[in-house]
Amino acid sequence: MNRLFIIFLVAFFGIQFSAFAQPSFVDTLNLGHSIVIVSTDLPNGKTGRGSGVVVSPEYVATNCHVIANTRGANIAKFRDGFKPIAVKANWKRDLCLLKFEPLPFKPVSMRDASTLLYEEEVFSLGLPAGAPVPQPSYGRIKGKYTYDGGLIVRADAGFTLGSSGGALFDEQFNLVGITTFKSPGSQGYFYSLPVEWIRELMLAPDSLSLKTDDLPFWALPMEQRPYFMQVVIPMQNQDWADVERIATAWTTQEPQAADAWYFLGLAHEGLSKLDLAKAEYGKAYGLNPRDLDAILGMSRLAFAQKDMATLETLLVSVDAISHEKRDDLALQIKQLKQGNADATK
Repeated sequence: MNRLFIIFLVAFFGIQFSAFAQPSFVDTLNLGHSIVIVSTDLPNGKTGRGSGVVVSPEYVATNCHVIANTRGANIAKFRDGFKPIAVKANWKRDLCLLKFEPLPFKPVSMRDASTLLYEEEVFSLGLPAGAPVPQPSYGRIKGKYTYDGGLIVRADAGFTLGSSGGALFDEQFNLVGITTFKSPGSQGYFYSLPVEWIRELMLAPDSLSLKTDDLPFWALPMEQRPYFMQVVIPMQNQDWADVERIATAWTTQEPQAADAWYFLGLAHEGLSKLDLAKAEYGKAYGLNPRDLDAILGMSRLAFAQKDMATLETLLVSVDAISHEKRDDLALQIKQLKQGNADATK
């Protein structure tokens, strides 16, 4: 594919943070009462720190990697400290519940990740190192990936060190995920664990040990990680042959995964196999009509082919998802029409 054309596409279709109906300061402050600091005593004598979310009067959800193989853990809020009486852990999923005598904090309401829509507005709250109050970050749902009986949620609401175990909320202030890990690379993808796993873990037996030899799934060697993780760095490096290899295996294993078809289409677009790319973007869109990335992929191909009818059809689809992207695409169509008119003079 022509390099100048790729640069144009990146500039035109590049990631943009659309206007977000941000919660008020009071709303954030109220939710912040349910976000706690998780402090740990590390084997080297130092102190570790992460975030936690009060999900019931007895339980605080956090990431297991925050507390794994430490000498002890406690939570702190408003300068008060609370020590857990037990822990429930799924080390491989990286989800832990610290159990307490009933806490004086309001639990958050929870909403299943399976009900989330692509491009739905969300925000994260966590306590990155040194922050005296929870710090918000705003974005949208960008992916839901099947893994171990649940759905890993990807959003572009970023989070930083110390926010592991924090909260991802929807616009109605329901907890929809536990902020957990980001992909390597300069343009990180941010992932959260589903609240369905929290409900499952509440039924697990108590433990008094923080010791484990298990690695969380996202920290395994790259070839053992889920395909949705394997594909990110090759995509960022524009190593389209490797993206094609991974996405082909992904579509074979999960033929109903819209994201797998999107990445395969992206690989074939990068390899200038445009007929294949068009079909695969169409497959992704058919499986998930809110897959904005797939729609924009089809738009790029239609623009390259000066396919005005397809562009105008896609404009309607984009308008239902993102007004900002709709305006971008409408401007593109206008410029293409003007160019066609000038060419006929």
